[in-house]
Amino acid sequence: MDRETAVPRVDSMPGEKAREWVAYHHEHAAPSTYVYDFVWDITAESEGPFCTDIDGNVLLDFTSHVAAAPLGYNNPKLTDRMAEFDLVDPTKIAGQDFYVSDGSAPGEERLPGPAALMDRLTDLTSHYGMDTVFLSNSGAEAVENAIKIAYDHADGAKYGVTFEGAFHGRTLGALSLNRSKSVYRRKFPEISGVLDVPFCDDRTCSPETCSCGFFPDADSAVSKLRQKLHPKKGHIDADEVAYVIVEPIQGEGGYRFPSDAFVEELAAVVDDYDLTLIADEIQTGVGRTGELWGSDHYPLEPDIITGAKGLRVGATISNDGIFPDETSRLSSTWGAGDIVSSMQGVFTLEAIEEYDLLDNAVARGRQFIERMRDDAPDTVVDVRGKGLLLAVEFDTKERRDAVQEAALKRGLLTLSCGYKVLRILPPLDVTAREIDLGATMLLDAIEDVS
Repeated sequence: MDRETAVPRVDSMPGEKAREWVAYHHEHAAPSTYVYDFVWDITAESEGPFCTDIDGNVLLDFTSHVAAAPLGYNNPKLTDRMAEFDLVDPTKIAGQDFYVSDGSAPGEERLPGPAALMDRLTDLTSHYGMDTVFLSNSGAEAVENAIKIAYDHADGAKYGVTFEGAFHGRTLGALSLNRSKSVYRRKFPEISGVLDVPFCDDRTCSPETCSCGFFPDADSAVSKLRQKLHPKKGHIDADEVAYVIVEPIQGEGGYRFPSDAFVEELAAVVDDYDLTLIADEIQTGVGRTGELWGSDHYPLEPDIITGAKGLRVGATISNDGIFPDETSRLSSTWGAGDIVSSMQGVFTLEAIEEYDLLDNAVARGRQFIERMRDDAPDTVVDVRGKGLLLAVEFDTKERRDAVQEAALKRGLLTLSCGYKVLRILPPLDVTAREIDLGATMLLDAIEDVS
């Protein structure tokens, strides 16, 4: 496949073979999130945002597997590096306290493993004073370990603060923090003491114009979070708050971007009451927003960062003053032992730097937004984004769903989020041609529905 000239080509979607494979998969698979009947043919030509399905359809994938494949398919920026090595077995070793090297001196390895990934991550979070990492298998595990070390550091504090619309994972601890769709939490037991406050739903708001309830009184700039913690008027003792956890930009909740007023007040409250701030960077991290971390856009100083998806492993990043000293307090058989995934994580971070992909994300994200704002009809009520974390919001959920289906039939893969939003997640090295192609396909799908 020549990425420079490739174009989507769809005969039928889903095709006959895809329907057979989906039926086969679901014979024994537990019900999960359903998107659509797309079956990637791993033996067929695919590169960057272009992939081929089992029926020979060529598709333009603007999902990046929910940001978990930040460079798309078979990208030579990764594959050429990985092809240098004769991989061994096992490629997973037993955890945080079993070690691996390629025979070279530390820091000079050709085949970077977990130690190299942790070294890179502490370097890339040093501006937040972070020097310690715990690797795990997934984003949910990264969140679980973040709240565990926060509870431990708080020495008995019983409260956690989350935000309306939040999504932090599907393990029981992480579920307790979710405030998006009820299906995620309904009838499951939860951690006690988790409080919630509104998350900004107007990225241009001020305390006087706030509509989400974070600033409940237009006559003052006092937030609901600050009201809860007020030493005389509030009902929560700040000394009993173990952590505040926030997505710098909400993902599953609808790609909601906070206003300056919201973030400034959150940062001020955390600072005034010396609260541990956890930034969930599982979707916003690893260059997706045009900065390495979503928090870098805002005046936030997280004490703990959770990463995953684009890193290929889960990572809880903080400093040694927050992590517990006691051995066996944290552990994982496989968490820090995935050699190949750690190598992919290192090579991804190096590719972002080597090929200026942060700048590319900013430029290509701006290109997409400008094109959609110029040409989309009134049924599109908002187009927003930072870098290549992009959202197109429609007037109704039904129209959003119909546009997603129409785009799929044309060969464009997208994802929904929130209530009536499409999220657009091209690979970080997406080109101007590919953005123009994807935007045209999406606009045509909108026209089909209209």
